[in-house]
Amino acid sequence: MSSRAEQKLKTRRALMDAALAQLSAERGFGSLSLREVAREAGIAPTSFYRHFSELDELGLALVDEGGVALRQLMRQARKRIARNGSAISTSVETFMEYLGNNANLFRLMLRERTGVSKSFRTAIKAEIDHFVTELADDLRRIAEEQGRPIADARLVAEAMVTLVFNQGAEALDATPKEREALKEKLKIELRMILLGSQTLARHGLREQT
Repeated sequence: MSSRAEQKLKTRRALMDAALAQLSAERGFGSLSLREVAREAGIAPTSFYRHFSELDELGLALVDEGGVALRQLMRQARKRIARNGSAISTSVETFMEYLGNNANLFRLMLRERTGVSKSFRTAIKAEIDHFVTELADDLRRIAEEQGRPIADARLVAEAMVTLVFNQGAEALDATPKEREALKEKLKIELRMILLGSQTLARHGLREQT
């Protein structure tokens, strides 16, 4: 890669980091201005357009990054699960690690998931759908390996992801003690969903394949 291309990537990264740094519990992406993001990144506002056509394009790049980071981390969690066998506990711990390291990315996804921008809503829905699909595949595989059929892997995955996102929103600004309590609560709730699906399967409502 040429030095010019490397510098362009660095500046693009600086703009994305600058936008993230200005997000908080009180401030959403919609309140950011191109000028202040450029200033935070150390470039002139006119130079912004060499990297993004508009501020929303930068936001969509952040959504993509947040989704990819979460999926990669959960794939790593599968390796941990293979070692200790506790799928729900390991997944919750891994998700909370993600939350601790990517708080503002998660804030962005939470807020824009139901925001006014259709492009944001569509992009975030796609990321969530990817995550649900991978989780559903995992649930089917684990059910088969353990000989414990579940009623509808896709529906179970959707319920679990919705629950995790909701609890994640609570955990963002929680104290360490509160976050630990939320983790334990989340593990119990996820087990309830899974056990409920296994019970339905035993009563003849197995997943149709």
